Amino acid sequence: MRTLFHPEPYREANLNALNPQSWLQVERGKVSKSSIYAPSSSIGSLIKVPEPPILPYFKPLDYVEVLSQIHEELETCPAHEKSNLYLLQFEVFRGLGEVKLMHRSLRSAWLNASSVHEKIIFRSWLKYEKKGDDLLFDLLASCGKCAQEFGSVDIASQLPTCISSHSCQDVISENGKISGVVIFRIGDETILFDRQRIAGLSAPFNTMLNGFFIESNSKEIDLSENNISPMGFRAICEFTVSGCLSQVPSDLLLEILRFANRFCCESLKDECDRKLASMALSREDALDLIEYAFEEDSPLLAASCLQVFLSELPDSLFDYRVVEILCNANEQRRSIMVGHASFSLFCLLSQVSISLDPGSDKTINFSKRLVQSCKDNRQRMYALHQFGCVRLLRKEYDEAANLFEEAMQEGHMYSISGLARVSYIRGGDRNWSYEKLSSVISSLSPLGWMHQERSLYCDGDKRWSDLEKATELDPTLTYPYMYRAASLMRKQEAEAALAEINRVLGFNLALECLELRFCLYLALENYQAALCDVQAILTLSPDYQMLEGRVPASKLRVLVREHVVDWSTADCWLQLYDRWSSVDDIGSLSVIYQMLESDAAKGVLYFRQSLLLLRLNCPEAAMRSLRLACLHAASEDERLVYEGWILYDTGHCEEALRKAEESIKLKRSFEAFFLKAYALADSSQDPSCSSTVISLLEDALKCPSDRLRKGQALNNLGSVYVDCRKLDLAADCYINALKIRHTRAHQGLARVHYLRNNREAAYDEMTKLIDKAQNNASAYEKRSEYCDRDLTKADLEMATKLDPLRVYPYRYRAAVLMDNRKEKEAIAELSRAIAFKADVHLLHLRTVFHEHIGDVIGALRDCRAALSVDPNHQEMLELHSRVNTHEP
Repeated sequence: MRTLFHPEPYREANLNALNPQSWLQVERGKVSKSSIYAPSSSIGSLIKVPEPPILPYFKPLDYVEVLSQIHEELETCPAHEKSNLYLLQFEVFRGLGEVKLMHRSLRSAWLNASSVHEKIIFRSWLKYEKKGDDLLFDLLASCGKCAQEFGSVDIASQLPTCISSHSCQDVISENGKISGVVIFRIGDETILFDRQRIAGLSAPFNTMLNGFFIESNSKEIDLSENNISPMGFRAICEFTVSGCLSQVPSDLLLEILRFANRFCCESLKDECDRKLASMALSREDALDLIEYAFEEDSPLLAASCLQVFLSELPDSLFDYRVVEILCNANEQRRSIMVGHASFSLFCLLSQVSISLDPGSDKTINFSKRLVQSCKDNRQRMYALHQFGCVRLLRKEYDEAANLFEEAMQEGHMYSISGLARVSYIRGGDRNWSYEKLSSVISSLSPLGWMHQERSLYCDGDKRWSDLEKATELDPTLTYPYMYRAASLMRKQEAEAALAEINRVLGFNLALECLELRFCLYLALENYQAALCDVQAILTLSPDYQMLEGRVPASKLRVLVREHVVDWSTADCWLQLYDRWSSVDDIGSLSVIYQMLESDAAKGVLYFRQSLLLLRLNCPEAAMRSLRLACLHAASEDERLVYEGWILYDTGHCEEALRKAEESIKLKRSFEAFFLKAYALADSSQDPSCSSTVISLLEDALKCPSDRLRKGQALNNLGSVYVDCRKLDLAADCYINALKIRHTRAHQGLARVHYLRNNREAAYDEMTKLIDKAQNNASAYEKRSEYCDRDLTKADLEMATKLDPLRVYPYRYRAAVLMDNRKEKEAIAELSRAIAFKADVHLLHLRTVFHEHIGDVIGALRDCRAALSVDPNHQEMLELHSRVNTHEP
């Protein structure tokens, strides 16, 4: 969705400007440098930056305030309102890009669902979000641990069984005795059965058979005109005795259901509903049955059909019949199918549809239904804004403007970005858009996106100034870096352009930034560096389309590789050691990608790839690599290790430990012992387990492996020794790791020096790491612990410059300001980071500061927001309890 919502005129102009065919279609090895790299060439046209997308997300001005309100409401609201509050919390975290917090909120919505429909929707949503994790589900099942949120809802058990109040045992004839057998005629067939058994099915039957109707005294009753077959009526008779409909085919069940509805036989209808619901096993079954559910008002059957449709997302939305049912059901049918959970349903469906095709008719219909199903102001903000984004993409500018205007009136100020774009597109009046955004910036606490958006409607120094301010307020925005890099490149300032794009790639491995750097390297004829970036892109997203989505990255790689010397397998290993040792994670990814084309052991390489991706904070790509490692494992013991890491990385340490033990039984290997050490350290609460972990790591080091992994094991072993205060043994481990070029061991050795009261040696050791490592923000942060306050401040400023998402520097600077009694400045330091990063530690410290200066309301707000981020944070729970007692 990142690239879906670009303004149309800009997209069209630039798509026309991009003309990669002049060099994409060249013959092998015959690329003309003059034709490619001339100032007016196609490569020059590639170094352009699309305007930032307008994201279809809920982005409140003060997300802390909204999270606090949600938490407060969750404490007091009725149970049936909780799931919608957690859904709103999910949308807030979605706007912040906090994937883990999004999943936790969605799971909370499922756990707190009060109706069967909500349980179906949120369980299906969780399953959709985890598409591709079938291997994990299978592993958990093999360990006897089933992930409940990914199974099907047992709908029948969630709805109460209907028991008729007209039981035949309670129906007595006038003379005090139950009447005898009566003949029921259906066509040419007669069925003898007890009158009172049938009378007990419903009040209408009781009145007909025991009241003052002709049938009440008749010994033969004709049911031929009541659309029931002899076989169907015999099944009904059996039901009055046994209470169930055993082995009745679906067509007969539908016949009985209609009959039950006609004569108000609630218990019979309930049994039919349940039986038919159990038959909705496939999409075709559900499509056949849901119409009957609507016609016969059978909510259980309708819910079962809905569950089938949602469980097959996104595939089911490619079936026009499913879309027709979900989109076009009237209010009555929608109530039968989804109860009171329409907003949750269309929230899910609209998001899935946007991810498939944001400009499609079905996306419009789902978005429209979402707006119609809103129940409060906050839901309307989000729904109207999202609908506006969809309309904008379809060039329906009048409708988009109206929706953005409505969203703003509801209080969603982020929608001003959409209104400004539409205004400029329709009339080309940049001044109106600029002034509108200036008014917002001057009247509200400015945020990064406001300045970024305003920069689109001015030029020169004004634009540059706005983009600098945007980065200052929100360094996670990628557009300002990309614009500055492209501008510098046009001015022939290549080094400055690369330095600018490297700033953001140092902490955010964004595909669009890698793509821009790839183009910069091409313009500089640095094919090796360009190849590195395109291979990193393909590692992160194998199907990535470059150049405004027109050219597969894989094709560009093939073309660029023609101008790079091929490496042998030995060359690749040497390159990998060099890059791993210099902490060049992107370079290491690229080398591994290239090695995977050879006949090398792919399981091992995919595993290494996953380790790098985790280090680069790309968990989804890392999990994909782990799954590929399992698929390409050379042996059973190797596969068990990779399965163990999948379990470990998803929080199932005990199950991972068992996989490691199974692997060791088959073969004593480095990776199996290493996994077991990791899993044991995390799963055991016993401090004495350190000796076992040490023994396992020593066993790992005795097994064959390469220097990359042995260096990691030595580093980890050193850390355990430090925890046990065995400093000499720890130092030996770190020194041995450094001998095989495990550069990160400098940090461990610095720690040993510090614990030996030698801060100067510790500082020097960290300086060596800084000099060697390409990604060294964490090294600056760590070195700050080993020097005086002035040097500490300088190191932490550098850490923030290199990686503004690191939390500790903000907290340290705020604490120093607080020590100097500069309370406002201390709170402001924390607030500038909180504005773009929802972090419990930042919120915790700001809560303490608010409490210290007597701002109880501010403290309570931050407390509640922090507990939304981490509901189990013990210090925050205690602080919340304390602050809550002082609330005015």
